[in-house]
Amino acid sequence: MFSPIAISLSPNTEKDDLLLALKLLFSPWRWQRGKAIKKLEKEFAQYLGVKYAISFNSGRAAQYLILKSLRIKKDDQVLLQAFTCVVVPNAVLWTGAKPVYVDIEDQTFNLNPIDLEKKITPLTKAVIVQHTFGQPAELERILTIAKKNNLFIIEDCAHSLGAKFKEKFLGTFGKASFFSFGRDKVISSVFGGMAVTNDSQLAKRLKEYQKNLPFPSYFWIFQQLLHPILFNVFILPLYHFFNLGKAILVLSQKLNLLSFPVEKKEKIGQQPKIHPTRLANALAILVLNQLKKIEKFNQKRQQIAKIYEKNLKELPLKLPVIKESSICFRYTIKTPLANKLYQWAKKKGFLLGNWYSNVIDPQGVDFDKIEYKKGSCPQAEKVAKEVVNLPTHPRLKKKEINKIIELLREFFKDEN
Repeated sequence: MFSPIAISLSPNTEKDDLLLALKLLFSPWRWQRGKAIKKLEKEFAQYLGVKYAISFNSGRAAQYLILKSLRIKKDDQVLLQAFTCVVVPNAVLWTGAKPVYVDIEDQTFNLNPIDLEKKITPLTKAVIVQHTFGQPAELERILTIAKKNNLFIIEDCAHSLGAKFKEKFLGTFGKASFFSFGRDKVISSVFGGMAVTNDSQLAKRLKEYQKNLPFPSYFWIFQQLLHPILFNVFILPLYHFFNLGKAILVLSQKLNLLSFPVEKKEKIGQQPKIHPTRLANALAILVLNQLKKIEKFNQKRQQIAKIYEKNLKELPLKLPVIKESSICFRYTIKTPLANKLYQWAKKKGFLLGNWYSNVIDPQGVDFDKIEYKKGSCPQAEKVAKEVVNLPTHPRLKKKEINKIIELLREFFKDEN
């Protein structure tokens, strides 16, 4: 078996998900419209215990339309943390508003309430609260600050489906929240997203936007259905077999058979036509299948995190402080040797994670275009140079976890 130990590359896809994607690939009449969309919205709302869940083709589309539905407009300011993906500030820019970046806390990788308060102005209308790597942000303090300043709270739950704060699910504290079903998220349909709210007027506006959106093209849906099949049948099993898997990956991308998680134009703040569109029925079917497994998935992630914590504490690196209610979406360690470790592991066949090795990820983002000023969030910039993510995904086997632990021991032994 030549499959690499990887943190992403369709990590949630189990045998039943793969068979479902194959079946759907040959059922194009089910791709765009169908009953699965409303069923997913209903089951998602029931899972979280909220009144309304409205689906879109991506988390960034859900975020953008939440902002539009809250009447966020030109010259308004929206606060969000640095140490994030470019798609988050982009959704703000697409409304005409200005993203204002807030620094993070060193231990949690989440928004720092002290810096948040400093950056509020009369033009500030909303705060996007990211729960990084499934770790709850300091919601109590943030909610107090927001209430005092009459600001909307929008929760970014792209990493945190199933995580809780004070026995309540994340995504149920603000005016609205958004979730992602991206290729390497908590549950996955390669692309997909959900907007969630308890506010009837906001839900009405979101549903109106959804109703007037087109469905993605058949070819775009084909790309997403092909993704788990190519990765799990060809790319990963053949990854180190004379580099055949890598070659298939590169060729598939060149032939446009696989979509990219972030398009080139998004790195310069521009809006691709695909965001926003409606959630395709075929992708809703994939999400429904994974939603059934959410508790199993998250329990596995928490168990893996405990194994890392127990076995890595003697090494010269900084381990994350994990809250009990975190789902441990990625186990993120810190070391000044982060880039060296990442590259060294890659050469040995371990594809670890580098979220977010750029203060606004991915590599190649034009900071001027997304209005980020270097030096404005020094803690986030420092942390970005030190992070390496270890996988906690549900397909990870015990022997693979042990191999990762041994890999880290070997690396730091060589460094001493």
